[in-house]
Amino acid sequence: MSVTSRYKDAWEGFWQDVPDRAGAVLWDAEPALTAGIHLALFEPHMTDPALPVVDLGCGNGTQTLFLADRFAHVAGVDLARAAIARARRGDPEGQVAFTVADATEPQAVHRLHGELGDSQVYLRSVLHQAEPLDRAPLAEAVAVLLGARGRAFVVEPDESAGRILRQLAQSPDGPPPKLRPVFAHGIAPGAMPDGQVPELFRAAGLDVLASGELPLTTTEYRPDGTRIELPSQWLVVGRAG
Repeated sequence: MSVTSRYKDAWEGFWQDVPDRAGAVLWDAEPALTAGIHLALFEPHMTDPALPVVDLGCGNGTQTLFLADRFAHVAGVDLARAAIARARRGDPEGQVAFTVADATEPQAVHRLHGELGDSQVYLRSVLHQAEPLDRAPLAEAVAVLLGARGRAFVVEPDESAGRILRQLAQSPDGPPPKLRPVFAHGIAPGAMPDGQVPELFRAAGLDVLASGELPLTTTEYRPDGTRIELPSQWLVVGRAG
C-alpha cells in the first residue's frame, strides 16, 4: 500500500508554497517548546541511546536538527521532496541523513531498516494528518523501524484539539494566517478518537510503555496575543519483551 497521489501532491504543494523561514509553518515551533520537552519524556525509556533516531514525517527538519545535536546518528524521513529539500538546505554540515520516502510503503520502510538497523522513532503530529486508511500502515512502519530494541515517541493532538482548530477556522476573520495554507492545500487535520492512537500501535504488535498528556505548541497566536496550544496525548511504544 502507498499513499494516494492526491495526498502526495497536497504536501508537495504545501511545502513549495509556504514561506521558507523559521516559524512560518503552524507546527514548526522552536525545539525548546517541542522536541526538547518530548525528549525528556522519551529518553528514560530508550533501551540503547546509541541506536539511530528516525524523525518520521520530519518536514523541514527543525526538530530533526535538534535531535542531531544530541544523538550520533539521526535520519529525517518525509513524503514530500520539497520538505526534504528545505531540510537539507537547513543542514549545510550534513548532520542528518534526510530521505524522501513513503512510510506507508513496506518496501521503502524495510529498506530503511536494513540501512539503519533497529532505531528509535520520533513521530510528532503525523497520524492525524494522514488519510484514515494510511494510519495503520504508518503504525506498522514504526514497528518495522523499531525492530526488537527500539522505542518510539508518538505525540498527537487529541479530539478537543480538532474542535479548537475548527473554531479558529470559523472565526469571523477566517482562519489564522498560518492555518490557512493547511486548509488551502487540502491537508486539514482529521479527527481521531483519542483511543485510536494506542490501538493502532497495539495492532502493529507494539506495547504502550508510557503515556500522558501535554499541550502541543504551535507558532500561531490568538488575537489577544496568547500562543495557540493544542491539547495532545503522547505515548512511548516498543516491544516490552
